[in-house]
This record gives sequence, structure tokens and C-alpha cells, in this order.
Amino acid sequence: MPFLDLDTNIPQQDIPADFAENLCAAAATILGKPKDRVNVTVRGGATLLIGGSSAPGIQLIISSIGVVGTAEENRGHSSKFFAFLTKELNLEQNRILLRFQPLEPWQIGKNGTVMTFL
Repeated sequence: MPFLDLDTNIPQQDIPADFAENLCAAAATILGKPKDRVNVTVRGGATLLIGGSSAPGIQLIISSIGVVGTAEENRGHSSKFFAFLTKELNLEQNRILLRFQPLEPWQIGKNGTVMTFL
């Protein structure tokens, strides 16, 4: 059950209307998870500095159970997310930061319990 939380200083009205849906589909493919399990939040117009610069940029936190726990996995995921984000938002790679956070099943609540018991 991946969670993607994207913050950007790009104004919300300048983000393509279908961006969240496209990010969801891309994440499902990249992480090898069903699309109906991917959760996406996109917050445009945020105050965001990357390397001290307020030039357009994004910070994407990718949290998931089982697929973001090693350097090798994340290296592959990273190149694919960078390819998607640079194309979709017309950004240079140096204006994108990714943060991978592995999760355990007991850390995710769903349907009145935690994923461990589902």
C-alpha cells in the first residue's frame, strides 16, 4: 500500500489537471503494486526551498510496505520517478528530491485494524 506525498512550489493552477491520476498510475507500475492500492496527495503552491533556492521544484515522499527497503530497489525506482516527474512537470532533475520510507504492515491502519491482520 504505497503512499505518495508530493509538495511543490508550482502553483496549483499550473499543475496538469490529471497529474495526480498519472502519478498514481506511474507509481503503481514503478513499484509493482495494484493501482487501487496507491494513495497520492499533491500539494501545489507550497513554500519550498531546495538547496536554498525557491525556483520551481518538488519534494516527493514515497512510503510503502516491502518495496522501498533497499538501496538497489530505490535506485531503480528513483530513475523511473525522475523520468516521469521531469517529463510531466518540465523540471530539471536538480529541482526534484525523493525520500523513500519503508513501512511495516503494523504501521498502516485500514478497515478498523492494521494491515498486519488483513
